[in-house]
Amino acid sequence: MERKLLIVDDEASIRDLFQSAFSDDCCKVHLAENSEQALHILKQHDIDLIFLDLKLFGMNGIELCRQIKKNRPVSIIYAITGWTGLFEVEECREAGFDDYFTKPVQLDVLFKAVGDAFEKLERWKKRFPGG
Repeated sequence: MERKLLIVDDEASIRDLFQSAFSDDCCKVHLAENSEQALHILKQHDIDLIFLDLKLFGMNGIELCRQIKKNRPVSIIYAITGWTGLFEVEECREAGFDDYFTKPVQLDVLFKAVGDAFEKLERWKKRFPGG
């Protein structure tokens, strides 16, 4: 299974961090700076691991997560935010996020989260081929 990752963040430095950290490590990294770009990428590519900034221009990360989960219920979606007090963890869980990371996120934490997510996705795909 080709490992693909989508990063949705309006901060270029965050997108660049993911691009440099994961591109060489076995992943195809797709980048979007807003929800509209993210939805366009998801129509074009089969991506099941997504990091979403909660504070995006236009549709925010909570609404984007809800929309993605409608079409891709098996996707693993992680929230990343620098605005910890703005969104409640409970609202993130209700929207369908699998976990929640506060910026600045340590690279070792991201590597573990990505590794664990791909292992989980591979198990699910083995159990439900074509699903």
